Amino acid sequence: MKLSLTTSGLLDPKRLDSWVPEKRRAIRKAVESAMKTVGREMADAARSRMQSAFKVRKAGFLKSMRSNVYAGSPERFPALLIGSKISWLGLHMKGGTITGKRGKLLIPLLPEHQRIGRRAFKRVIDGLMRAGNAFFIERHGRVILMAENIKDNTSELRRFKRAERSRTGAKSIKRGQEIPIAVLVPSVTLRGRFDLPGIVRAQLPKLATNILQQLNTQGL
Repeated sequence: MKLSLTTSGLLDPKRLDSWVPEKRRAIRKAVESAMKTVGREMADAARSRMQSAFKVRKAGFLKSMRSNVYAGSPERFPALLIGSKISWLGLHMKGGTITGKRGKLLIPLLPEHQRIGRRAFKRVIDGLMRAGNAFFIERHGRVILMAENIKDNTSELRRFKRAERSRTGAKSIKRGQEIPIAVLVPSVTLRGRFDLPGIVRAQLPKLATNILQQLNTQGL
């Protein structure tokens, strides 16, 4: 006796070939949706930690921490990135030692919790150099860059005069008075104080739960 078998439903090769990619697309969509939802929560948690770990003076610093879901390639599963474009933030995550290109670093002496960008500090130094108003002294074993309080350098010295008043308690800085601008050091060591990987790891169970919920909603 000769038997002839035929396949139907999902066992039909043509339907099976179309069903598998469709299923994969549905799963990718569910994972992408979960990553977008939980990713925003991860970024919020990171911003909250940044607020407590740093003296935040500009809203842009917190806003730099974002979540991005990369789901453009249909051949790959979505990827979630939590991070900031601020380059120096990574050093505060891991800690480390910074050294200068020539073995020395010039650290600006600013009011507490204030900072100055590299380019802005360079403009200050260039302005002082053009005026011939920059010189080094040695004080208590440290090499310090000084400048005189002269009219030609009013804009360059504004924040450093404020720092000097804060340090000394003086109400004003007299014309011609020498002001410390920066200290020359061989290196600077920073401790890690912002655990972004730890923040993300703590949120992974929530991400896994959300993915399962999305899959169940889609009947996958």
